[in-house]
Amino acid sequence: MTFERPRLLADIGGTFARFAVEPEAGVFLHAKSLRCADHPDFHAAVRSYLDGLPGAASAGESERVAHACVAIANPVEGDQVRMTNYHWQFSIEEMRHRLGLDTLVVVNDFTALAQALPRLKADERQQVGGGQAAPNHVIGLLGSGSGLGVSGLIPAGDGWIALGTEGGHTSFSPRDEREIAILRHAWREYSHVSFERLLSGPGLSLIHRALAELHGVSAPTRQAPEITQAALDGSDALCQETVDVFCALLGTAAGNLAVTLGALGGVFVGGGIVPRLGPLFERSSFRRRFEERGRFSDYVAAIPTYVITAEQATFKGASAILESQLRKLQTSPGAAILEQIRRAKPQLTPAEQRVAEQVLARPRAVLSDPIADISKAAGVSQPTVIRFCRSLGCEGLSDFKLRLASGLTGTVPVTHTKVNEDDSMVELGAKVLGNTASAILQVRSQLNRDTIDRATDILMQARRIECFAAGHYGVVAQDAQFKFLRFGVPSSAYTEPRLAHLASQVLGPGDVALIVSSGGKLPELLDVAEQARARGAKVVAITASQSPLVRKADVALLVDHLEDVATHLPMVGRILHLLVIDILAVGLAMRRGTVEREVIEALDERATPAARAARGAAPGVSMASPMAALTSHSR
Repeated sequence: MTFERPRLLADIGGTFARFAVEPEAGVFLHAKSLRCADHPDFHAAVRSYLDGLPGAASAGESERVAHACVAIANPVEGDQVRMTNYHWQFSIEEMRHRLGLDTLVVVNDFTALAQALPRLKADERQQVGGGQAAPNHVIGLLGSGSGLGVSGLIPAGDGWIALGTEGGHTSFSPRDEREIAILRHAWREYSHVSFERLLSGPGLSLIHRALAELHGVSAPTRQAPEITQAALDGSDALCQETVDVFCALLGTAAGNLAVTLGALGGVFVGGGIVPRLGPLFERSSFRRRFEERGRFSDYVAAIPTYVITAEQATFKGASAILESQLRKLQTSPGAAILEQIRRAKPQLTPAEQRVAEQVLARPRAVLSDPIADISKAAGVSQPTVIRFCRSLGCEGLSDFKLRLASGLTGTVPVTHTKVNEDDSMVELGAKVLGNTASAILQVRSQLNRDTIDRATDILMQARRIECFAAGHYGVVAQDAQFKFLRFGVPSSAYTEPRLAHLASQVLGPGDVALIVSSGGKLPELLDVAEQARARGAKVVAITASQSPLVRKADVALLVDHLEDVATHLPMVGRILHLLVIDILAVGLAMRRGTVEREVIEALDERATPAARAARGAAPGVSMASPMAALTSHSR
């Protein structure tokens, strides 16, 4: 399959950055390795590679790289990437903008390598020892380079789920007196000696120094390439012993991985060191140590071990991940609306066609641009932009942006990161903010337009809105009361169970009970819903799906977010519920057509100067203008 545009693939380690271009599936051209030290940052390395491609200066639009996947030797959590074994760091979204890419996916390098395993041909792997792979079972992966990568694959339907782990940092466990001596030597340099400290390029040098001290010989300090070469040509006995110890330790780590994952599908060894050892690795202590499991020796003896010999294995995995991401985007609402624009373009007016061309050429920029900038770039009036949006079935620019944004989030890895006791304040802040942003993105992807419309309709017809919540979520009910009062709607908030029960007893037709409950199971709030419905009032719930409260509500806005209840601090969940209140409040104000001036001014504080000027110059062009200020910051 030939791609519409070539794709960029990268494999970034602590020493080298490898690049290739994929013009069609499985074909990797112009592969090149650049030394990281020769480039000040990640952007400079990518730019150097792209500028060096044949015909780069005269490349047309159809030859421009539009999509890229970067496999990097580092955990990838959120938008900010900071390499562990090198000083490069960057924002994924900022880098996408600077490189002019439509899509930039960044993944852990061993996650990418793991995804390549099912795609390896028979001549791209070498079995070491016996064993037979069980089909459709877990596969293990580890490999040494500048560090020790560890991953695995879990079968899931027709595909695989790659594990993103930091298993290389598990504690090293010596098996004999020689390895105990190596551990003692390593303790002088490191308070915690992980397997990565020894099973890596720097680890080979450490083992070499430790063995020289153990044998009481004077040996020059050698780096990993020198040690492996001397072991391969048999010119140095100490280097040969170093490599054999390295292989034995790798066998221990591989056996640990096999029993931890239950990797009956086999354990694969990759990285930059082992594949270069060739027959020396096959003759080493690796497989013997792998099978030395005491009572579980028969269990692991049945598990095959392989060395990955394919030179472009990481590229294969990165390509598969990128293809999967692009397929998701193509079936998303955002991608659907782009295809809708392409189909509808011939039927649009010439002015609307210019807006369509602007959106198709710069869809992400349109998300953040105010209407004045969009109209200026397309060379049309602002009302034309609104007519273009409505020609696609959208209510206005804000509705159009929401539909477009839902499909253009492929570059934002949605993850949840555990907060640890030894985190610094900077790490703590980054994790808390990252977890919150991740949860917001997940809720955004679950928003149901019809449900929001129905809830807004009910609030529009309300004689009064009574807000109910309990515990930590009481502030959400109070925030809702404040917002509805500002829009001139009689409203009260009840957070004490007895008062909530009494308030529900006086509800009647025309009233609305807005109930906020994270789990939707509290008896006192379920009682409020029953009383309200029995007396003819409407019930709008903000709660979890499949909860008892959903079944008692006229309309339920779903927020599914699992939080550690042991902390008794529903931080992220409370923020999500507050955002849903904001959606309802702004929607109610816009439906009423009587947005308070102070509300517009508050929204204006978030808008660009151009947006404020446009709103002042053309009031009433579209009620989407205030909402545009919100959606422009929603990426």
